[in-house]
Amino acid sequence: MKEKIQVFVTGGTFDKEYNYITGELYFKDTHLRDMFELGRCTLDIDLKTLMMIDSLEMKSAERKLIYKNCKSSDSDNIVITHGTDTLVKTAKYLARKKLTQKTIVMTGAMIPIAFGNSSDGFFNLGAALAFAQALPPGVYIAMNGRYYNWDDVTKNRKTGYFESLS
Repeated sequence: MKEKIQVFVTGGTFDKEYNYITGELYFKDTHLRDMFELGRCTLDIDLKTLMMIDSLEMKSAERKLIYKNCKSSDSDNIVITHGTDTLVKTAKYLARKKLTQKTIVMTGAMIPIAFGNSSDGFFNLGAALAFAQALPPGVYIAMNGRYYNWDDVTKNRKTGYFESLS
């Protein structure tokens, strides 16, 4: 029997919509169900939206909610979509909670899925799902085809890529 993968949505650029009239980005609904369908995903996925916020607005209450849901999930394999600006901060928070039986892979996008083929979100989501199945328990960040341990990663704000600290 295939292990179910729990996917938690928290918002971030991943799920932003674009208002063509005002040029503003905003949240409506998650794009993940459509992404799984378009990607012909055959995994057993339990999708749950925890919040739809920009990660710059995320505070300790939201991180506690993410932790609570990870802890109570029946699945040991978890993917979290998250804004990239505070992705590392939330990964650090979760790692310090010592969910030792869970493989938690966090991912995001630099370009909204609503922008279509130019978004890195499809690639990052697919990689996160694969890493969640293959890596041992721990907290990881999956971006740009790579995975990083929670304590060995930074977002390079000049290039827009995530990089190892070592």
